Amino acid sequence: MALLEVRDLKVGYEFEVLHGISFDVEQGETAVLFGLNGAGKTTTVTTIAGMRAPWSGSITFDGQEIGGRSPSDLVKSGISLSPEGRRLFPRLTVEDNLKMGNWVRRGDAGVFETQRDLVFEYFPRIAERRDQLAGTLSGGEQQMLAIGRALMSAPRLLLIDEASLGLSPALAVVVFEVVKRICQDGTTVVIVEQNVGVLPYADRALIMEQGTIVYEGVGDEIQSANLRETYLGS
Repeated sequence: MALLEVRDLKVGYEFEVLHGISFDVEQGETAVLFGLNGAGKTTTVTTIAGMRAPWSGSITFDGQEIGGRSPSDLVKSGISLSPEGRRLFPRLTVEDNLKMGNWVRRGDAGVFETQRDLVFEYFPRIAERRDQLAGTLSGGEQQMLAIGRALMSAPRLLLIDEASLGLSPALAVVVFEVVKRICQDGTTVVIVEQNVGVLPYADRALIMEQGTIVYEGVGDEIQSANLRETYLGS
């Protein structure tokens, strides 16, 4: 049984956006969800995170159906989202933003300190700015903090929406390398991206077009030139 199983998932707003998608993500994988704007990538991860209820189909996490459960309940169950646009608290310090990420686990002894130290290990630049207001950080530092905040609940499944958006190519690589370390340390990752530079760090790639999955590959399959040219551009 995969850690995350999505089956025939249909989701919409005023109209249907996801047209019955199905995929699995195994424990310990980094899965990348590709697609152009409007393909349904963000709808997919926000629905898994509980921010939108499925119209039909199922989402199973660690053997339990989770479709329609509240975001806070899902965070407690081990799912955390680093959202598109970062959504930090700009007038709070870096450390206070991390505390907000730990909010649902605030009663669990030692979790905040352990996760904060782990975030600072992954992102030393954030550690150096722990007392700085989040709104005064650079774009790259804000992205690091957004991912760090999502890690503060000690998730088993980390969802990251557009990790490299607005970052320089060099800084995007730094973020991708940290994402791979996070996965190697035991957290399964699903990352939404349009940047093909993430491919070397992925175990599984899913490509979406207009609310459907048009390609799924694992391992060496996702490094092929044909994949880049056919679906993502050369």
